[in-house]
Amino acid sequence: MFQQGIIWPDNNGVHINAHGGGVIYHEDRYYWFGEHKIAGEAGNLAHVGVHVYSSKDLYHWEDEGIAFSVSEDPDNPVVKACIIERPKVIYHAENDEFIMWFHHELKGRGYGSTLTGLAVSNTITGPYCYVHSLRPNAGEWPLNVKPFHKRGVPETTKDSYCGGPGCLSGPIDTVNILGRDFKKGQMSRDMTLFVDDDGTAYHIHSSEENSTIHISRLSDDYKSFSSEYVRAFPGRYMEAPALFKHKGVYYFVASGCTGWSHNAARSAVADSIFGPWKELGNPCISTGKETTYDSQVTCILPVRNRENAFIFMADRWKPENAIDGRYVWLPVQFAEDGKVFLAWMDEWDLEYWSRGS
Repeated sequence: MFQQGIIWPDNNGVHINAHGGGVIYHEDRYYWFGEHKIAGEAGNLAHVGVHVYSSKDLYHWEDEGIAFSVSEDPDNPVVKACIIERPKVIYHAENDEFIMWFHHELKGRGYGSTLTGLAVSNTITGPYCYVHSLRPNAGEWPLNVKPFHKRGVPETTKDSYCGGPGCLSGPIDTVNILGRDFKKGQMSRDMTLFVDDDGTAYHIHSSEENSTIHISRLSDDYKSFSSEYVRAFPGRYMEAPALFKHKGVYYFVASGCTGWSHNAARSAVADSIFGPWKELGNPCISTGKETTYDSQVTCILPVRNRENAFIFMADRWKPENAIDGRYVWLPVQFAEDGKVFLAWMDEWDLEYWSRGS
């Protein structure tokens, strides 16, 4: 039974410590990777690394330990007390490798580095070896670049902004953050990964001072960025992107950009992952929809061996005591017009789909 916002104990009776995470299925087990938090406000920084748990049924989770550890070496970019958020893992079958990407901010620089980090392992539970962190697509224009992006950056454009609605001096395309960051690489904050039916992998991230989503195709080995990417939802300020595919259609769910404070979720649909995307509005329909039931999406999980079954995974952040963050899991539902919606349920189980709901 899934119950919302409660302590969710692992096999040791300890609350699952995998925040901002994602789940993949491999060799008959689910693996849940997420940020390992410690107590207090200090827990908003990475003091341990990325935790991983495994499960056969999605209800009961076994602690598999720390998959990716922060370093004690002050010269290492992933040193203790840096920021590691939203780790996602995908499997490269041909190379038999597990690829982890995560939002990475260097120690002591707040959210100013805007990097994405890469770590790789030959076993799903790790240890994952750190490769590097970077800003994506340096020196490359998106497939849907506009001529005005290439005409130059206004002198009034700053080197950095606060990263929220109202921070820029004008509409995103007049400020031209895309052009500002062309040479050094585009910003990458909240992110997720998606592997399509043909094995092509994509890195989806908040960019351009959080104003615009970038959808980037990864290289064939999943360990670098290809030159193909697009801008999506320019000026819409979305965080916490999640993406899934259902009956050949791509669905996108994200939150607004309000930091730790919860807000109304967003949803969109497209026939191609590179768009065009059509926004569908807030998928939540029950009381509490204005705050996404006091949560923020982190992943949409396809359930194995159940038709049309997807789970909306979300976090209830507790920035004042990060280790006490709770989880909200709800079944994704589909309306006749193709829209997705999320109805509140205090508790539910996987038989929800068997009952024809």
